[in-house]
Amino acid sequence: MNLQNMKKSLITVVGIGPGSMEDITPAVMAALQSAEVVIGYKYYFQFVKPLLLPDAVCIDTGMRKEQERAQEAFEQAETGKQVCVISSGDSGIYGMAPLLLEMQKERKSNIEINVLPGITAFQKAASLLGAPMGHDFCVISMSDLMTPWSIIEKRIRAAAAADFITAVYNPKSEKRYWQLNRLREIFLKEGRSPETVVGYVHQAGRTDEHAVITTLSDLDIDDIDMFTIVIIGNSQSFVSNGQFITPRGYYRDKEQETEGKKIGQQIMIESFKTIAKELKDASIPLDRKWPLLHAIHTTADFEMEQLLLVDNKATEDMHRAVTGGRCKTIITDVTMAASGIRKGALSRLGVEVKCYLDDPRVAPMAQQLNITRTQAGIRLAVEEHPDAIYVFGNAPTALMELCQLMRNKKANPTGIIAAPVGFVHVCESKHMVKTFTQVPKIIVDGRKGGSNLAATLVNAVLTYDDAQQLLPGRDL
Repeated sequence: MNLQNMKKSLITVVGIGPGSMEDITPAVMAALQSAEVVIGYKYYFQFVKPLLLPDAVCIDTGMRKEQERAQEAFEQAETGKQVCVISSGDSGIYGMAPLLLEMQKERKSNIEINVLPGITAFQKAASLLGAPMGHDFCVISMSDLMTPWSIIEKRIRAAAAADFITAVYNPKSEKRYWQLNRLREIFLKEGRSPETVVGYVHQAGRTDEHAVITTLSDLDIDDIDMFTIVIIGNSQSFVSNGQFITPRGYYRDKEQETEGKKIGQQIMIESFKTIAKELKDASIPLDRKWPLLHAIHTTADFEMEQLLLVDNKATEDMHRAVTGGRCKTIITDVTMAASGIRKGALSRLGVEVKCYLDDPRVAPMAQQLNITRTQAGIRLAVEEHPDAIYVFGNAPTALMELCQLMRNKKANPTGIIAAPVGFVHVCESKHMVKTFTQVPKIIVDGRKGGSNLAATLVNAVLTYDDAQQLLPGRDL
């Protein structure tokens, strides 16, 4: 817009940027330099005084006087004066422009209103942090002066669930001290990782600005005030060389070529987030939640929330035994269960999976003793690996055999995953194993189970160190 057109506008609403002179646009500077009357919140006049005409009339008011300022602007403009109304940041984003346009309609005024944009506080903060707004984002104000908190909370929940980068205005004040903590709580409940990158800038563009990059879990709410902009990254945001970056996806194809597993892992991550949001009980302990998410992901059966039984710290204890070197063998009842355990995880941890079903000693033993082949396989396994982790996804008789060997003090498993499936002896076998309270167990109660389910529960144990960040699929 040129200066001639600008003079025709009797009220010009301008965004003066976050506070520094270099962040004021040339169009806004021109409007301020030609204004006869300048109206705004008194705190902001310090940033524009050098630009004003010597005889310009400055009308400043305190906070929460927006309507009075707008009314004054119309009254001054109606006398034929060139009026400039200032807003911090952008004039239309939490600024005076919407109110003036509303008032123009209410007054049925023929006063022309010209709106000039400015650099917003979140744009300035983002530039100081790096490039956090590189993909889809939203902006939420935590001020409940004009908007009920119930509506703000809905918007927070939607932003978190949709994986938006989220800029937070008015995060905290003297009276509003708890809302930012509630926002964090909602983001975590909606599946955001505690390691999500968060940046905040105090007094962006002003003398005492300072910027901090942290994580969602480590965000120091006591360091936040009314003059702070908080930016919460999305699931792809990361920190590199001290810069907060949210990628647009330009390197995605290259990553897929060199690390083909990334697509599958990302799908699994999104699936786990969906499952977590649909659980009836959001407060499930992580030690149970992690195998539960795996079980539901494998079966698409939310009844697992009732059926999956996990002994206290069973997942953690079995994971610690494997990663600590105390247990390096996993025994499965059938080969199908063994085939579903991720080879990448086994290789990474130095763990061997064995199934004795096809061992040449099994068939003669089963025939001689009149027992099933899976029972014979478990007998042989216990002779060679009495302290392995035992996994059952098919054969209840094999689980019953292990229980008998444990009663006879011949087996002392590091852990048991019990998920045999079917109608004969299935429930009984699970009731039997429940009695061994000293052994960490993960049990799929009732008739349901299966080799694929047993395998995914093993995978949950092997990757338990990824549970806190909700990052499944590392070894896909």
